[in-house]
Amino acid sequence: MRIGELARRTGVTTRALRYYEEQNLLTAERSGSGQRHYAEDAVDRIRLIRRLYAAGLGSKAIAELTPCVIDGKATPELLRRLAAERDHLDRRIADLVHTRDRLDSVIGGASSAMDTGVPCPRDADA
Repeated sequence: MRIGELARRTGVTTRALRYYEEQNLLTAERSGSGQRHYAEDAVDRIRLIRRLYAAGLGSKAIAELTPCVIDGKATPELLRRLAAERDHLDRRIADLVHTRDRLDSVIGGASSAMDTGVPCPRDADA
């Protein structure tokens, strides 16, 4: 498939797809005229790349980890690296849960204040 179709099917811009290729995250065959052509499995690969980016991994880490995530084969060093990345994600998740809990507390306090007619400090300034 050509780059435009891959972009439509994955919701990723063509610019991002070119960037992924520059970072060795994605490969394309080239036609005689230089157009990129991607295999059908590129759709799943893009989805994996996007999930890894969303999880906070950088392109270098993704390039190193993607092959073993795709084929399930890894060296002991890659397994250690994957475990380290998972631990990093666990810490980020814990931080996000803590932040969400703090926001819930603020929302709960503000809702209680509204129920009693007491303005929130920011509302009092308005």
